[in-house]
Amino acid sequence: MGGKILIVDDVATNRIVLKVKLTSAYYDTIQASTAAEALRLAASEHPDLILLDITLPDMSGFELCRELKAQPSTADIPVVMIATHDDQAARLEGLRAGAADIYTKPIDELVLLARIRSLLRARETQEQLGLRDSTCRDLGLADPPAIFNGPGLIGLVAGQVEVALHWKRMLQPYLHDRLLVLDRDAAMSEQGCAEVPDVFMVAGDIGRPGDGLRFLSELRSRPTTRHAGLCLVLPAEARENTATALDLGAGDVIASRAEPEEMALRLTAQLRAKRQADQLRSTLADGLRLAMIDPLTGLYNRRYGLPHLARIAERATTVGRSFAVLLVDIDRFKSVNDTWGHATGDQVLAEVARRLQTNVRPSDMVARIGGEEFLISLTDCNFEAAHATAERLRRIIGDEPVQVREAAGLNVTISIGLAMGDGSHGVRLEVDDIVARADQALLAAKSEGRNQVTVHRSAA
Repeated sequence: MGGKILIVDDVATNRIVLKVKLTSAYYDTIQASTAAEALRLAASEHPDLILLDITLPDMSGFELCRELKAQPSTADIPVVMIATHDDQAARLEGLRAGAADIYTKPIDELVLLARIRSLLRARETQEQLGLRDSTCRDLGLADPPAIFNGPGLIGLVAGQVEVALHWKRMLQPYLHDRLLVLDRDAAMSEQGCAEVPDVFMVAGDIGRPGDGLRFLSELRSRPTTRHAGLCLVLPAEARENTATALDLGAGDVIASRAEPEEMALRLTAQLRAKRQADQLRSTLADGLRLAMIDPLTGLYNRRYGLPHLARIAERATTVGRSFAVLLVDIDRFKSVNDTWGHATGDQVLAEVARRLQTNVRPSDMVARIGGEEFLISLTDCNFEAAHATAERLRRIIGDEPVQVREAAGLNVTISIGLAMGDGSHGVRLEVDDIVARADQALLAAKSEGRNQVTVHRSAA
């Protein structure tokens, strides 16, 4: 996954230890020893996550966290705080200040890395939704999302109903949201619950040890609950299950012995994140339905694809990352239309589009920008990964015939031109130039025999 992490600690040894752990996990790190330095680096370097010690010489970690959350440019950066002692009061203050989590020294590396992966996945999804929403606004196709601050619905699922009822009694004084006790079958049934909870709080041992993890995975895989906030309740010492839960998609893991207020703060954070994502998805869907979706393939069209690529280039320059542009063309597509008719050609286009879309990351973009031409942007991607992705897509199209009604199967291949956009120099990236370079590479791929990936020489 990768990413840039800002380590804030006034003790050099602590910073070095964290840097070694994070570097071995393939994260880039930057360091600050004071709150003032941290604020400056957060604003200028745009880290993906901040690891923040509670004790700093010029400002407490809690004050710094509140300051970061108050600034629009840094408000969305997840903050993980580090405390010297396991102090319930400090944990509550950190969560109130906006920290995603608080860990006690010595830090459990397994759990910390799993938490970082979880937070970075969520941040990447949120960033891409935000980029797409901004593109909609620039095109005049989306109204601002309605802000909803009413009570949410939190589903409480435990192996024994008495446990869930106990949670409900504990949480009610700290939450204005509705609390619904559910058994496992009701939570999984399409008809078992009139309303789908915004957030689920799930015991780690529903019935048998490990059932909570399986249940969490099921909730994540179902369309009705895929976007719900998920909190798993586990003993504090269950480090391996905690790491597994975070990697399976839990938004948070709550210690079974946590105070009710801490549980409530964590649930509220999950509810807030879920609502923000829902608002962005709703706005994006409304805008796309208007004018930005190609009706045949269901992909973005040219009107959306190129402005969104400009957004990606702008972000790459801001955060100092690279991205890739692939131009994809179906080889000899005219002969498909001439031989089998346009209806068959449409089936081929739709199937190629489906394979391309389902074999890139959710954060990547696939658009149909011409008759049989597609544009793919790969965000936060170096040359080696981009080239590997392009080759994989070429094989996925060419290795399996496209099934159509008029024939047993049509062998279809694609040619791909690849160009890179490098934002690490802080220089404005011209999208037209990058697309032109990818187009030159595509023409070379076609002229050199088709069914291949050609790289513009500036990307190699």
